[in-house]
Amino acid sequence: MSSATGHGVDPTFYRSPSDAIAAPAERLAYVVAFDRAAERPDALVVVDTDPDSSTHGDVVGWVDVPTRGDELHHFGWNACSSAFAHAGHHTDGLQRRYLLLPGLRSSNLHVYDTHPDPRQPELVRTVAAEELAANAGYSRPHTLHCGPDGIYLSCLGAADGADGPGGIAVLDHDDFSVVRAWEADRGPQHLSYDSWWHLNQNTLITSEWGTPSMVEDGVVPELLLRDAYGHALHFWDLAEGRHLQRVDLGEQHQMVLELRPSHDPNATWGFAGVVVSTEDLSASVWRWFRADDGWHAEKVITVPAEPAPAEQLPPVLRPFGAVPPLVTDIDLSVDDRYLYVSCWGTGELKQYDVSDPANPRETGSVRLGGITARQAHPSAPDEPLSGGAQMVEVSRDGRRIYVTNSLYGAWDDQFYPDGVGAWLAGLDTDPATGGLSVDERFFPHGEQFRGLRVHQVRLEGGDASSDSYCHP
Repeated sequence: MSSATGHGVDPTFYRSPSDAIAAPAERLAYVVAFDRAAERPDALVVVDTDPDSSTHGDVVGWVDVPTRGDELHHFGWNACSSAFAHAGHHTDGLQRRYLLLPGLRSSNLHVYDTHPDPRQPELVRTVAAEELAANAGYSRPHTLHCGPDGIYLSCLGAADGADGPGGIAVLDHDDFSVVRAWEADRGPQHLSYDSWWHLNQNTLITSEWGTPSMVEDGVVPELLLRDAYGHALHFWDLAEGRHLQRVDLGEQHQMVLELRPSHDPNATWGFAGVVVSTEDLSASVWRWFRADDGWHAEKVITVPAEPAPAEQLPPVLRPFGAVPPLVTDIDLSVDDRYLYVSCWGTGELKQYDVSDPANPRETGSVRLGGITARQAHPSAPDEPLSGGAQMVEVSRDGRRIYVTNSLYGAWDDQFYPDGVGAWLAGLDTDPATGGLSVDERFFPHGEQFRGLRVHQVRLEGGDASSDSYCHP
């Protein structure tokens, strides 16, 4: 098995963001779904996104993984548009073909081939937790991207689930074997979560959540109130794996999660989401940028907590009398125009115009679910939703937004103790003017997911959060 099969350049590799925006729209969405009880296999689910199809909005493919207890979480393609910049791995024959599915609890990684039948991917390899531990010294794989010298897989824990340091494992582009740990000099970095980069600036950025013991059973109130979770960004030399700079956002800004760098390869800014402030339960979004004296970060969006009667709140929140927004995902449109901010606690998805990234301007908002409000979907107004807008994915042309409702099994149980159900919602926007509306035709939910919870979405041909580009 090799990811460099066939001839020519994959048409879903785009030399620039503008090429990606102009490409044909996605017809399929791939969704990972997991069994919280770990009694059934997790699954890779395929959903029809073609508006002209008779099965639009329906589940049209389903593949169970071969193990149990994985808790599929984030996943990604073996290759993307950044392949144009990968020295030593030319693009002739390389394809965006394989989906790599890490198990956040099991530390296994399953590899699926989406050719020849995109609706029924085939398992071609499982990378066992033991290989990840032996060859890279890591566990609890979280996020992956196609990198310059391999596939970069960020991990929360050290070997066998030990409490760090977390970091990045490098996988072979072709056979997906675990090659090594990426870091040559990690400096002060210990906590891990997301990783992304500015390819043209030879800079990799990482964020911080916590070690396995800090996250596997949910938010630990004692750790949160001690400001013990991650609260910094790290900047690295991409080619050398060498730590350059730590930027502390302030210890009260707990859990620095998703990273979204500008898609313009010549830009040197991006956004990071922070789940909660221990000062007032607000959430925030920060802009990082480079100046003459190094890398900096500034808070550009604050989302306040919303007061609520204690009797309406889950036990973990009753002492506070409020619903924290809990910003748990953000996504930046390919044209770098709109930033989407999911507030999983309140169920709100916010849209900001970030044409001036230092001064975001809110341009749209939709609520689905929420801890207390339980906003229903317009297509099912009598069915208040559990969970809230969580993982968000944006189409390459910026017109369609997809959101799922489950965050992480242990967090689901803490903040939605009566259950989160399972749903995937589609929203529409006009890239010229902004604004959000719910697509009433696209709402796979409930039994379509066979009792599993759904988390992340990847789109056929790439999407806003999985590609980086080499040319302006």
